[in-house]
Amino acid sequence: MDRRHFISLSATGLLSLALTDELAALEAKTLNKEYSIVILGDTHYDTEPASVYHSNYNEKVEWLNRVQRAEFARNGEMWRERCPRMLKRASKLITPDTRMVFQMGDLIQGDCGKGEVHQKMLSDVMDSFKKELGNLPFVTVVGNHDIRGVDAKATYHKYMPKRMSEELGKTITKTTFSFTIGKDAYIVLDFNNPDDMEIEKLLKETKGARHTFVITHGPLFPFDGGSCRWFFHGGNTKEHTAARRHFRKLFAQRNVVCLCGHVHSTEFADWHGDGGRITQMTMNSVWSNEELGKYKVLYQGADQYGEKRKKQATLDNGSPVKDETPLFDEYRPGLKRYTYSPAAGSYKMHVSKHHINIDFYAGDSMDISETFILR
Repeated sequence: MDRRHFISLSATGLLSLALTDELAALEAKTLNKEYSIVILGDTHYDTEPASVYHSNYNEKVEWLNRVQRAEFARNGEMWRERCPRMLKRASKLITPDTRMVFQMGDLIQGDCGKGEVHQKMLSDVMDSFKKELGNLPFVTVVGNHDIRGVDAKATYHKYMPKRMSEELGKTITKTTFSFTIGKDAYIVLDFNNPDDMEIEKLLKETKGARHTFVITHGPLFPFDGGSCRWFFHGGNTKEHTAARRHFRKLFAQRNVVCLCGHVHSTEFADWHGDGGRITQMTMNSVWSNEELGKYKVLYQGADQYGEKRKKQATLDNGSPVKDETPLFDEYRPGLKRYTYSPAAGSYKMHVSKHHINIDFYAGDSMDISETFILR
């Protein structure tokens, strides 16, 4: 074999190897992204003027009236221009592998003062979001605002299970329910009124799932804020404490991934304990000022968990913040990873056999602001 022929064959071999490596990398990338889900956190949908949805609002408690009317103004301003930009950005995250869109509760502001208006608010936002987001199945979980106001809870419980039935193509009768995507189980739970028997039933029915996701408005872990006990079974009673620890163990032994909202932050926690692991991603789409459209980490590391709350002197009603150090100390040793950012935006979750990650797009950013490796 002459030298020229050898060089020719070597070059061909190298090219073949390069192409093989490229195809292998492409195949691995494809395998690692079997399907995706576009996710919005709390949205507090509302509009201007406030009278459109709140003309019947009549809160008698002075401090609460003041706080809630300030929320109407906040929502109207952010839904005037910023949140439509964010929603448009979320729609561009949809790709051929996108199966659904999730929303983490507090879909609407509530506080309508009348059941008929509350249902119109729910219907308006569902129709609007679906139109903007490619008419994909749209799954939402009940938040505290979604049932807040006169006749609001009864209205939501009558309207939304029927709407979720249409979205998922299966009969949904409660605000706690489950569905599957391929081999993966998704359990949607109502943290406002936990249906413990139903949750136990759904866990048994989905036993053996490849991945188990828990979708809840309020987080599974105490959140780092003034009302830190507003989480799943977070009440300060023996009964709530026993239920919280019971389900924490059940969820950990299933190695669940929790997707939640409520606290208006982009927050990531990876906790190991009770014989397993719970990974929690808190998502936020309340873009209440332009600065929240930038991703900035304010707290990072297990030792920082609970530090934000220590800087808060009073609650909205003026009462002092209670020392809850023992509650945070119960979780801190199991935290392997923890980050907190107040940023708002949209999210895209990629799921495959061995990997789950979430790309966060702050505000209406065209570029990924952060990627969270959940599994």
